[in-house]
Amino acid sequence: MTSIVLADDHTIVRQGLRLLLEAEPDFSIVGEASDGLEVAGLVDRLRPDVLVLDLMMPGISGLEVTRNVCQQFPETSVVILSMHADESYVLAALKNGAAAYVLKDAGADDLLQAVREVVQGRRYLSSPFSQVGIDTYTKRAESTPLDVYDTLTSREREVLHLTAEGYSSADVSGVLSISPRTAEAHRANLMRKLGFHSQADLIRYALRRGIISIEA
Repeated sequence: MTSIVLADDHTIVRQGLRLLLEAEPDFSIVGEASDGLEVAGLVDRLRPDVLVLDLMMPGISGLEVTRNVCQQFPETSVVILSMHADESYVLAALKNGAAAYVLKDAGADDLLQAVREVVQGRRYLSSPFSQVGIDTYTKRAESTPLDVYDTLTSREREVLHLTAEGYSSADVSGVLSISPRTAEAHRANLMRKLGFHSQADLIRYALRRGIISIEA
């Protein structure tokens, strides 16, 4: 039996995914999350075979969740669900450790096949990316040069994501269970590393990287 955790901030989407996946006799949904900050703890507790994860999550983005889960729980394969058909998102997902990338407007069979492929230790990309070839995308992702974002600590990235979503330092401290002074120190460090001088700089960067979206 393949155990699966679903992570999407839209309840109706999770319900639809549950119905689709649980219709398969060898799939079992063992948990759900609606916020990026919840996911790693849920995966730690449940240790699923597969995490089906929305790319755009509140709290921290699906890309950052993918990085954390793949580093901490390599036995869990990550399948990214995304509305973004831009190759840059595919490369970022693969670089962060995702095993599959499925577009939300793909057919139901694409998601089912993605789950089955990653359970077997293979990677999967839905069309149109599959036409280029998984090996090509994987090599391109691995050869992508290190950027400044990769120098941020995990905590700094969390603070960046929350700040971009409009959280104050006091809000961030509550969400991450750290002191306001520590939250502000992380914010100052990440601003310095990224060369930002204002909140507007941070938001523009977050939009450009897909950390947040205009719809968020």
